[in-house]
Amino acid sequence: MIALPDGAVHLLDWGGAGTPILFTHANGFNAFTYTPILGPLAGAAHVMAGDLRGHGKTTLPADPAAHTDWTVYPRDLVRMLDALGQGPYVLAGHSMGGTSSLLAAAARPDLVRALVLFDPVAVDFPEGLDRDQIPLVVNTRKRRAVFPDIESARRAYTGRGAFKTWPAETLDAYLKGGLKPDPEGWRLACAPDWEAQNFRLGPPDLRSAIDALACPITLLHAEEGSTTGAPLLAYIRARHPSAQIEHIAGTTHFLPMERPELVRAVLLDAVSR
Repeated sequence: MIALPDGAVHLLDWGGAGTPILFTHANGFNAFTYTPILGPLAGAAHVMAGDLRGHGKTTLPADPAAHTDWTVYPRDLVRMLDALGQGPYVLAGHSMGGTSSLLAAAARPDLVRALVLFDPVAVDFPEGLDRDQIPLVVNTRKRRAVFPDIESARRAYTGRGAFKTWPAETLDAYLKGGLKPDPEGWRLACAPDWEAQNFRLGPPDLRSAIDALACPITLLHAEEGSTTGAPLLAYIRARHPSAQIEHIAGTTHFLPMERPELVRAVLLDAVSR
């Protein structure tokens, strides 16, 4: 637990030598989710993964009514990185975690050696969109928050929705970090209203952050259901011609769960450069 003035950030640290990698999870998930993906890197690199505010075991305040934009996440990341004092880092992340890593790298280029993004959320919401009626927001608010036991949660998620393409070991890892004891059984560590508010808000305009990036960039985006929009991909290519951007055929937004060996290879490459 990394103590900050307003709470603590939970961090998994597999140890290792050399440039540290900090991996940040997607909305609604947690650091443990990526253990089957990142754990095999132990010894080959210094790998860490943290829980964002409102997720996993992190104890920073997370009131959906007071949550107004995603910039709280890169601010938390920067505070945690400064507290660790091990930089410069390879910042990596999936979905919202990738976007948060990008924003942190733009805010504090001195802390970041390289940026590795797996289907980051990089989209512009249409003008006039009623965000409360976005299906993902509506459905997330209805999510079941409490289960009588872990096996009930496992049955509810296996082969369904976001978990449809996940290996069993990755679902089990998600449950390890995503459920916490409750008088009624087990409660989601990320409250559905907090997760829904993240979907409702969406990312800030990323163009100024992209302009400010001063490190090598690797970005992998999915074939199906990608949250990385074509306009912002084009913007990254225009502003950073050396960026390594790759479309990964046969993958969904849950690319890290579907191609863990590719995730590991890309992270090791970023460390070696």
